[in-house]
Amino acid sequence: MSQFPMPPTMGPTGGYLRPHRGTAVLVLGILGLVVCVICGIIAWVMGNNDLREMRAGTMDPTGEGMTKAGKICGMIAVILNVVALGIWLLVMCGLVAAGAASAGAF
Repeated sequence: MSQFPMPPTMGPTGGYLRPHRGTAVLVLGILGLVVCVICGIIAWVMGNNDLREMRAGTMDPTGEGMTKAGKICGMIAVILNVVALGIWLLVMCGLVAAGAASAGAF
């Protein structure tokens, strides 16, 4: 393991590319699936921005696979949480309606 940092990557136009954040996006996407939806939202937004910069040629494209995977994990986390919230709201409305109907029967 070298003690010196890696030199910046040169882009196609000769300028230096920003380092990718694929690992961070992937970790946030997985945390979004396991821990909380906020991490999934952050992974989704960061993934979109980073992929846009990779396509524009301003960010190192070597982390594109990890960035895509993290973005997809974040999207799945958000969608699953929205569906779960919708189901929970339907159940609560049904319980309130059933309670109101049984209270009106007496």
